[in-house]
Amino acid sequence: MSVLSIEDLCVTYSTSTGDLRALRNVTLDVPRERIVGLVGESGCGKSTLINAILGLLAANGRIDHGRILFQGRNIAELSADELRAMRGPGIATVFQDPMGALNPVFRIGRQMINIQYRSKLSRAEKANRAAETLRSVRIPDAEAALKRYPHEFSGGMKQRIAIAMALMMKPAILIADEPTTALDATLEVATIELLQELQRDIGCSMLFISHHMGVIAELCDDVVVMYAGEVVESGTTRQVFLQPRHPYTRNLIRCDPARQHTRVRQLPTIPGDLPNLRSRPRGCIFAPRCEMRKEICEEPPPQDVSNGHMARCHLAVEH
Repeated sequence: MSVLSIEDLCVTYSTSTGDLRALRNVTLDVPRERIVGLVGESGCGKSTLINAILGLLAANGRIDHGRILFQGRNIAELSADELRAMRGPGIATVFQDPMGALNPVFRIGRQMINIQYRSKLSRAEKANRAAETLRSVRIPDAEAALKRYPHEFSGGMKQRIAIAMALMMKPAILIADEPTTALDATLEVATIELLQELQRDIGCSMLFISHHMGVIAELCDDVVVMYAGEVVESGTTRQVFLQPRHPYTRNLIRCDPARQHTRVRQLPTIPGDLPNLRSRPRGCIFAPRCEMRKEICEEPPPQDVSNGHMARCHLAVEH
């Protein structure tokens, strides 16, 4: 059984100009002890999906249809107290901006002790546990680090502290929301290696959100590609990167700067703009930007390419 299963999820925001369907029929699984990458352009629905999983949708957001099953329980049916109890030991999160996750007026030690409020350990034991966790994410002189404030650390160190805080409760699943975006290339590689090592040590599952195809390819076992609130392709990392079957996936891979082997004045881009989700166009959601569109491109059902490799494209099985 998967740790997290999302089934046919639809999420809508009520706005002054009408309803906006942010997620439409999203289905994905995060199996035990595997890392699933969620990739797509800005505005594809990644953040909405995270908030729906955590039970943190904005007041104007609602789940219209579908289920979010965490260890067999439907998150949408949990009470506020049950959701709070789930966050931390069940589902932990590392956000993109570590400064948003760390309180600037409290020392690191106090914050790491406070998040252990469910534990019956003494304060000294909680402090020792916090120092041990900092050492596991390669923070030098962990005991001294506990006495420092967030502003006394570099961006990469703050991100490691945020990872340590998320993993301290040994969650069943870690949601990492673009944790390497604000880091330089060297720190990005180090953070990816650290996440891989910690995930293996703890044995948790991970949902890793990014728009960086290279990071997804390096870190993840499986990949889910989203476009305009819909899952357009999914499969193992090898399947999706070596045999992409949806035109959007192929374009994302083509636009990765790391794949440019010669100097160019302009990097490749995907022509056109994201559709208006307040008035979704008929047919395939990607058709207005697709160089392969044909008359057959009505709304495509998911096509089973092979061995769990899915693409939402009429032409998926022809390539």
